[in-house]
Amino acid sequence: MKTEIRVEGSLDVPRTLQRFHRFGEDPANRLSPGVFRRAVKVAGRWRGYEVRWTGSVEGARLLVSTPGERSARVLEAAADEVARICGLELDLDGFYRVAEQDPVLGLLVPRLRGLRPTLAPQPLEMLVGSVCAQQVNLPFAFAVKARLVRRYGTAVEVGGHTVYGFPEAERLARTRVRDLRRMQLTTRKSEYIVGLGRQVASGALDLTALRGRSNEDVIEALTAVRGFGRWTAEWFLARHLGRGDVCAAGDLAVRRAFEHFYNRGRPLDEAAVRRRAAAWGPYQNMAVHYLLAGRQLDAAAA
Repeated sequence: MKTEIRVEGSLDVPRTLQRFHRFGEDPANRLSPGVFRRAVKVAGRWRGYEVRWTGSVEGARLLVSTPGERSARVLEAAADEVARICGLELDLDGFYRVAEQDPVLGLLVPRLRGLRPTLAPQPLEMLVGSVCAQQVNLPFAFAVKARLVRRYGTAVEVGGHTVYGFPEAERLARTRVRDLRRMQLTTRKSEYIVGLGRQVASGALDLTALRGRSNEDVIEALTAVRGFGRWTAEWFLARHLGRGDVCAAGDLAVRRAFEHFYNRGRPLDEAAVRRRAAAWGPYQNMAVHYLLAGRQLDAAAA
């Protein structure tokens, strides 16, 4: 089955999705030239889907298909995920109007037009990924997470390729710390992942219910979980829930981007970054995304 999503506003699909491949393999999100593959769980089963795209940045169309499936429900679930992954619900035009008034963002937008923050569609996937990324470089974090996904995820064939449904909470809850250690996760990170799995599987932590809660309530709920601090909670708000009024100022890469563009490379503390970001109001999330992408462009050019 197939369906088409006509995008309102700008969308540069390859640039938006490149994060799934830039730092290494992601078995749960397989990006190849011209096609993105993933699995979605519907009625207790993982089903694979594909996304292809046509058109320009200002007239993109997303073609979603579920090879071998005849269920409209599966196709609808896949299309919903694709809309989140591509950040289609975010107010990009509103951000561009705000960016025009900023001396840095006003120059970055023409270079990055159509870039949207990708939203992780599954909360557990987002949180486990954040554990893997704590205090290590992103290529290593991707490699470790890929091992975990291949070992504990569910393999699904789609279009002649294998993707993996992300490991479920019940499976992670039964995992032994020493087995995660063999994947080069530290003992503490292994304990964090197992502990998170147990809390979600038992119902002590309802990740789905967080969608309807305030930013501060979400931060309070997540930081009560062992191994999760404000850094993780703010990225969860920004990159899973898609909250616009969030800046993960505790992230080193975020601070470096602010220093590069607004302070001539001189150090800025977390409070200063938050004050600067607050001026963008509900567009902080997108502004940070553009600053990070712009910093990567400048680094590559240098």
